[in-house]
Amino acid sequence: MTAPPRFTASTQKRLRRLNLVASLPPVVFAAVVLVYIDARTWWHVVVLAPGAVAALVAFERWTANDLARFVLPCVGVAAVVWPVGVLVTGSPNAYWGICAVGSLAMREVRRHRARAMAALFAFVAVIGAARLLVQRDDLVRVLGTYVLVPTVLTVVVTLLTVLGERFYDLIRELEQTREREAELAVVRERARFASDLHDIQGHTLHVVKLKIALTQKLLDRDTARAAKELRETYELVSDTIAQAKELAYAQRRLNLTAEIENAKNLFEAAGIRVRVTRKAEVDTRSSELLGQVLRETTTNILRHAQATQVQITLSESGITIVNDGVTATRPPELRGLAALRQRVAGDGGELTVRQTDERFLTAADFPPARVDAAPTASEEDGR
Repeated sequence: MTAPPRFTASTQKRLRRLNLVASLPPVVFAAVVLVYIDARTWWHVVVLAPGAVAALVAFERWTANDLARFVLPCVGVAAVVWPVGVLVTGSPNAYWGICAVGSLAMREVRRHRARAMAALFAFVAVIGAARLLVQRDDLVRVLGTYVLVPTVLTVVVTLLTVLGERFYDLIRELEQTREREAELAVVRERARFASDLHDIQGHTLHVVKLKIALTQKLLDRDTARAAKELRETYELVSDTIAQAKELAYAQRRLNLTAEIENAKNLFEAAGIRVRVTRKAEVDTRSSELLGQVLRETTTNILRHAQATQVQITLSESGITIVNDGVTATRPPELRGLAALRQRVAGDGGELTVRQTDERFLTAADFPPARVDAAPTASEEDGR
């Protein structure tokens, strides 16, 4: 089974690219405006621009899911610009770089994230308060412009960034769940295919074995009958090849009536008396699965039992097959029926396998709500 595409290469990548296209222009505009507001001379631009550039680089790398390689240089540059802006150029907006880079850097912190966030907020506040070293005459303005506003905005931006990352995590989990469901669907389909292939080939091979054994007995005393058996064997193998092709192209459909007739012919060829009782017409939605149950049961009877008679009963709710000739003290391990039990249960029904004395019962039943057909008169045919 091929591995499903990774989330980071599909949905997350598209979401981050969309985020880049939608958000980068406003971010660039904000960076230019803030630098323009704070810069009073050309060298102020030289001092403040690296912080804005670091923020833009970090944001672009974050949208590309490649921030880990750039986070430390960007944090270092932005962490230098903020104190220089506070102490040298008197730029209250110089915090913007460390605010943006620091909030994005939180996604790379796997352990002690709360401590890292607290350290970021404390750094912004303490550096802002350092403005008092050069501007002591206006305490209220310094605390409001350099401490309160930068710290509050850093807290808000960081929390929004962390929440945004949780959104990506949720999308990733949903995508991974969808991929797991796709994998399970493939596994279930392969199991169904294997079960159907087992039904076709296992049944046919056992019948071919019986016919070849019968032909060997007839070669010396009834060549015409032996030739007939060989022709039927050839036709059976050809039909099996055709069914296998239909199965491969998802075109195979079992016909319950045809399966009943086929089972009768096989039992009679093996010298087993068979009686078919129709109490009602089976719901067409269940007939294919019931045909598979009948085919598998027929194979098991021919392979494991020394049966002399078989009773097949059709009712509104399903099918019941009872045979004698059970010699084992405990039911054999019937893997084909075990697989069918899961399929019947998945379709809302129940498959019962029970051994009583020398009789073996196999029954597939579906709930009444599933049955739409009206009962018909009983019909028996057999020998």
